[in-house]
Amino acid sequence: MPYVTVGKENSGDIQLYYEDHGSGDPVVLIHGYPLSGASWEKQVPVLLEAGHRVITYDRRGFGKSSQPTTGYNYNTFAEDLHKVVIRLKLKNFALVGFSMGGGEVARYIGKYGSKGVSKAVIIGGIPPYLLKTNDNADGVDGSVFEGIQKAITADRYAFFTEFFKNFFNADVFLGKRISEQVVEASWNVAASASATASLAGVPTWHEDFRKDVPRINVPTLIIHGDADRIVPIKASGEKTAKLVTGARLAAIKDGPHAVNWTHADEVNAELVNFLGKGAAKRASARSSR
Repeated sequence: MPYVTVGKENSGDIQLYYEDHGSGDPVVLIHGYPLSGASWEKQVPVLLEAGHRVITYDRRGFGKSSQPTTGYNYNTFAEDLHKVVIRLKLKNFALVGFSMGGGEVARYIGKYGSKGVSKAVIIGGIPPYLLKTNDNADGVDGSVFEGIQKAITADRYAFFTEFFKNFFNADVFLGKRISEQVVEASWNVAASASATASLAGVPTWHEDFRKDVPRINVPTLIIHGDADRIVPIKASGEKTAKLVTGARLAAIKDGPHAVNWTHADEVNAELVNFLGKGAAKRASARSSR
């Protein structure tokens, strides 16, 4: 299995698991909490068919990546992404981040600039700033995040069970747009994550990206479910769309947080339309003339 080494903790390397498929214009898919790159199952084949090279990777502490006890902050997450980009020698690549992954997109461009980045997509993302403060009245009260941390500390497995109910809006979509087996599979991935990462990831949800987001100066698409119970659209997607010059907001009607699964057809149509046909498809079209 392919890995990128991004650092060390004591005697052990910190390695990120990644998958790299197809050819054409690269698209890097960055997953959300508490899942892994495998959560893009509904998007990868569609993007490959559209002629893109598709890269997924597991954030430190999650999926098949190393489980260190350090580095759970967005400066480090952005550095990890940068090391993936360098290792794979990516050029003219699109960044697509879901939930926490939206934070990587914002901080990466905020920290490293947009050189080499062709487009940006944030789906159900946590930018620009989720915490309710005096200058951010639409944010989420800090007690909510504190309660989540207490629940994880007490019994993270029980927390994940409750979390996924709102992640998928299971009371609305279970047996319709989502099966019990998908929820169970997601729980299994979450349970395999590092206990440290499961807890340390939560405070990063209210990282302040308000200086990063305006630095996004590439074509940008914001996709957000208007029934998102985890990351409310008014506190995040709508604000991010206003802060990025020329960004377009695609609000998915009745969409929960996990719109990339429950509303995969709508999300995929938006992605393919925005990202366009990859170089492989264009080359094929030219050769058939």
